[in-house]
Amino acid sequence: MVNYKLKIKNASQLVVVSKNKPYLVGKDMSNVEIIENGSLIVDSNGIIIDIGTEQEILDRHRDDSFDTVIDCQGRAVIPGLVDGHTHPVYAGDRVHEFAMKLAGATYLEVQKAGGGIGFTVQHTRQASESDLFNLLKPRLDRMLKQGTTLIEAKSGYGLETDTEMKMLKVLHRAAQSHAIEISATYLGGHAIPKGSTAEQATEDIVNKQLPELKRLRDAGEISPENIDVFLERGFFEYDDTKRILEAGQQLGLAINFHGDELSFMKSGELAGELKARAISHLEKVSEEGMLEMAKVPTFAVLLPTTAYVLRLECPPARRMIELNVPVALGSDYNPNAHCLSMPFVMNLACVLMKMNMNEALVAATINSAASINKSKTHGSLEIGKYADMVIIDSNRWEHIIYEMVDPPISHVIKKGSVVFQQQQQQ
Repeated sequence: MVNYKLKIKNASQLVVVSKNKPYLVGKDMSNVEIIENGSLIVDSNGIIIDIGTEQEILDRHRDDSFDTVIDCQGRAVIPGLVDGHTHPVYAGDRVHEFAMKLAGATYLEVQKAGGGIGFTVQHTRQASESDLFNLLKPRLDRMLKQGTTLIEAKSGYGLETDTEMKMLKVLHRAAQSHAIEISATYLGGHAIPKGSTAEQATEDIVNKQLPELKRLRDAGEISPENIDVFLERGFFEYDDTKRILEAGQQLGLAINFHGDELSFMKSGELAGELKARAISHLEKVSEEGMLEMAKVPTFAVLLPTTAYVLRLECPPARRMIELNVPVALGSDYNPNAHCLSMPFVMNLACVLMKMNMNEALVAATINSAASINKSKTHGSLEIGKYADMVIIDSNRWEHIIYEMVDPPISHVIKKGSVVFQQQQQQ
């Protein structure tokens, strides 16, 4: 007889997503593995140790005991959702800009009018580390309620050493104290600081910010895993972006950058040259760029909320899938695209980018996890992986996409512990 932490039983569908694959591409993204009438067992470390049909698990664990048993009573279970691109640490919202955008102002026009990244930088520089942490926590709480259990999260609203490191410290603290896991990304190259040039900003990043990042990382005060740059006309262009990314790569940071959002900037081509792990946005990516990404492979982290809010042409998700580019999804949560819900992101991916529901789920689980090098432990329901799960208040998993805005989430489970449970109405 063995005692285990958790047993999930009587699930109408246990959506495994994929077995023994680090990510899915092409037609495989449409083939989601499902165990009907499923059950699984979680050990004391929060790891899935067995999974199968209800009868199979009952036969193998008839004499075992469990700290917690959740009877799904015919509800579906999916892996915890993974948000592949967020900017959750900032002060100062930009609700006042929304009217400008609705009136037709472009992203760059808002920026020139004193809004955009520069507005958030000003407020984030003025905020204390404690202020930023207290703003971050409820945002993470809201993500968790929407089924997100792992995120990529960026700095980028400092544009100088002290504030960038302050943001990374906030992410480090949150990673140690919040149920959501965080893969932190350094984004000192998010915009050109006021009064500076791209060349000067690049010098500051390479010769000042990155050495300080290394010092703090070595001291255990921050824990960045990725480096990002906003490769865009009028921001950091090709050569400066390449120099910054290479400098970060030399420090062991994975390349995960913004590219081809507003202008074609040869992002896919640069990814091929640097063997980048991921590129986000890609609204203007070229055919050659997609082919280069498929070769590496470099993950395409697509952000339908951004295209929706800014009224941009959507990235060519269907063509990427045809070319075997690994496609992932992110909310792009930030003051410009205020979305904390991966279920809504999946809905937008289906409606705006013409992905099918299986593809959207794959992109929001195993592929998003792989885009931040976490798919060995996250993104699918498999033996040996963390028991990160979402129980859906329906017998079909697709309801988490179908029911817009208010997804029918019954429970969110992180490493075998219930971290959110919908209150039952009396």
